[in-house]
Amino acid sequence: MFIDTHCHLDAAEFNGRQEAIVREARVAGVASLVLPAIERADFATVQGLCMQYPGCVPAYGLHPMYVDRASPADLDVLRGYLAQSGAVAVGEIGLDFFVAGYDREKQEFYFSEQLKLAREFDLPVLLHICRAQDIVLKHLRLHPVCGGIAHAFNGSAQQAAEFIKLGFRLGFGGAMTYSRATRLRKLAATLPLESIVLETDAPDIPPDFLERGQPNKPEYLPQIAQTLAELRGVTVEEIARVTTENAFSVLPKINPLTTEAQRHRENPS
Repeated sequence: MFIDTHCHLDAAEFNGRQEAIVREARVAGVASLVLPAIERADFATVQGLCMQYPGCVPAYGLHPMYVDRASPADLDVLRGYLAQSGAVAVGEIGLDFFVAGYDREKQEFYFSEQLKLAREFDLPVLLHICRAQDIVLKHLRLHPVCGGIAHAFNGSAQQAAEFIKLGFRLGFGGAMTYSRATRLRKLAATLPLESIVLETDAPDIPPDFLERGQPNKPEYLPQIAQTLAELRGVTVEEIARVTTENAFSVLPKINPLTTEAQRHRENPS
């Protein structure tokens, strides 16, 4: 069994095909898909997809690349969605200092406010980080949360160690399948396996084995896992077992056993 810890099933590329994509993922052995929202306009769509398709679970957040059209009122809407049962994380949130013209001050404001919400609701976070690893770590130390996932991790071994100390797992996906990604593949091969979770970021970050222009999909996660198995010299079954345990550990609300136990505590009768 595999867990795709980052899949944008609401993306335009998948319009009208979500049912088939979820079904094909399940046939491939992908039991759960974490669907992170990226702005207020997506919250209801992500919620609806998770209600419609078993195995899909929601995360809600304001992505750093979309904060230019966000307002403080969006944080109140976000709080409302997080208060509802079912949210497994706050995300996708973080900092992106790559694209020209970014508003660093605005990004950091929304990031810190969302970390406060994660603390308020005792939820992990799904982090988007681009050229901002150390600044993200600074904010996490100022506003400690109960862990989360550094999505599409691309930092150094030293930065990886700092995230792990703070209770984070590191997301690896399609980028790892490219032979030219030597630094990333070395990290995938040498970091503690207990610190790694798998993700597709579908439809983005397509793996090397796809034809150019083809969207990534969660059904490809086992093939991505095979690359990780080869890099580490273990079986893909071992990768599936450990990365699923890691996902359940850092995102406990996706674990059916944890969810059932919580329901029993809330409704003992």
